[in-house]
Amino acid sequence: MTTPDNQMAAEAREAPKAVARQERALAEPLARLVARLRERTPRLVVTCARGSSAHAATFGKHMIERHIGLPVAAAAPNIASVYHRGLALDGQLFLAISQSGGSNDLIELAASARASGAVTACLVNETRSELAAQCEFVLPMEAGPEIAVPATKTFIASLAALARLVALWSADEAATAALTRLPERLAAAAQLDWSALVGAFSRADSLVTIGRGPTLAIAREAALKLKETSNLHAEAFSSAEFLHGPVSLVSSLYPVLMFTPQDEAAPGMRALAADLRHKGAALFATDRESDATAHLPTLAPDHPEIDAICLIQSFYGVVARLAAARGADVDRPRHLQKVTRTR
Repeated sequence: MTTPDNQMAAEAREAPKAVARQERALAEPLARLVARLRERTPRLVVTCARGSSAHAATFGKHMIERHIGLPVAAAAPNIASVYHRGLALDGQLFLAISQSGGSNDLIELAASARASGAVTACLVNETRSELAAQCEFVLPMEAGPEIAVPATKTFIASLAALARLVALWSADEAATAALTRLPERLAAAAQLDWSALVGAFSRADSLVTIGRGPTLAIAREAALKLKETSNLHAEAFSSAEFLHGPVSLVSSLYPVLMFTPQDEAAPGMRALAADLRHKGAALFATDRESDATAHLPTLAPDHPEIDAICLIQSFYGVVARLAAARGADVDRPRHLQKVTRTR
């Protein structure tokens, strides 16, 4: 698939190398963090993130809850920065995720969490950032410089790093082996042709993305990228949540992009796909067994959760083409800047 020449597309293609680099860079800090967590197992994991990093935290939530069995909650950063309130996190794991490590609200909540006695860790691309300085454990994304405003390789690197954390913590040899294969598979995923999306999405006023389990984070990230790069209103839902009201929006003029996981959640997603097609939806799906208007090509299955990361790599490949079709410039998204410093 030919992609327009732009900074975002070029950086997305760097993701396989970033994931390969981080294996060595993360080995020592992850080993120390997991040893600490095994000394005194927390009862709760609290994440803190914004934007694409918050979607990465959604992926981490799925992985930790499924494989470690601990509840994961997303903290509201303004509890510390605006309302000046601390959280009772003594002995719990506080995990901040940020590309720049420069957002004030994340920094202040991390400092508050550490003061409360939490085990504080941050997953950052800028390891010399203020957020990193506030955390006991610093986990480098190793994505390298990311200039484009829309995050691509840092998001993929965040997912891979979170998967590495959980694989080591749970001693999951299958996931560890799949992560070793991930750089090569990401490179292959980047070559898949998802141009079937361009025609329908370029004419749409609004659409929905759907995922579940490991692909919910992918659906959320895809919806954000459609907003950022194509000025296209997109909402993300889990397949279960979509049935609690939003399904009433379905029509032939309201495209649906379904990221079907290849695990226990797949049968329910396929049943939803059949129902949506019966309702007349313009449905695009990553699963050939789904009853879809168009099936998007995917790699042969390897590991359900690691495979989910490859889906966003393929999606990034079509984003620039869609933006061009809608008259938008992915390298100059309106009203946005690379680092957003919120409080």
